[in-house]
Amino acid sequence: MMGKRTFGKNEGFSLIELLIVLVISSILVAALYRTLIGQQKTYTIEDQVVDMQQNVRLSISQMIKKIRMAGYGGKIFNSFGNVNGFTNIITPMHNANNVGTGDDSITIIVADDISVLTQNAAKGSSLLYLSDAVFDTGKKKYLCLNGQNNYLVQSVSGNTVTLASPLGEDHLMNEPVSLVKAITYKLQWNTTPTMPVLVEDENTGAGNQVMAENIEELGFHYTLLNGTVTDSPTDPSTIRMVQVDLTARTKTPDPTISGDGYRRRRLYSFVKVRNLGL
Repeated sequence: MMGKRTFGKNEGFSLIELLIVLVISSILVAALYRTLIGQQKTYTIEDQVVDMQQNVRLSISQMIKKIRMAGYGGKIFNSFGNVNGFTNIITPMHNANNVGTGDDSITIIVADDISVLTQNAAKGSSLLYLSDAVFDTGKKKYLCLNGQNNYLVQSVSGNTVTLASPLGEDHLMNEPVSLVKAITYKLQWNTTPTMPVLVEDENTGAGNQVMAENIEELGFHYTLLNGTVTDSPTDPSTIRMVQVDLTARTKTPDPTISGDGYRRRRLYSFVKVRNLGL
């Protein structure tokens, strides 16, 4: 006689068990989502911090390069009297207050190499043949040859420049030709989007050119010939060193930071002005 075979009953999950599993899964998914979002926010903030640091370093590096060369071009004012209305190699402006309060601006006079002679130019001649003539008789009329000899431009035709006075010495082909500029560094508000920016204005009609975004503080401090440090020199001709002081901020606020939520970095550097006091 064969024995009776008994089969066990196969049972599934109960509704309560399924609900418990769903609740636990939801909790785990929510926790993972919060972790992912938190990591994404951290990454975004750190990325902004890196951009901010690069911003401030690049900005200060560009300004230092130009400020160091302030006065390059020889006896500029002996020849021109002024450059687009500026009569000092360095013109400080303390508390310009373009963005918030307390930000400064500075204007420097410098001969910027932009072209070369394509032919020899003899003493007594008034004609120069250039590789690139960006001069005019308005705000770009201040010409410097070889970093030493300054002349006003009388007229321009193509790449040929006629000077208002004859050359005082011979000049050889490939000698550098410079445009003498009054370059201003300052802050301003950009409207789209609204943010503080550092701008450069060559005062030749092109207007302000943005150098860096989210720069909210700009300060200049001056060491004079007698060793005095001041923000407002009464005699700019005695300036021998300039300290540039910049503060940048992140593009967007960090909700984990108190106050307005912006992370900030401050950077400063000292610049010895090579061509003053010579």
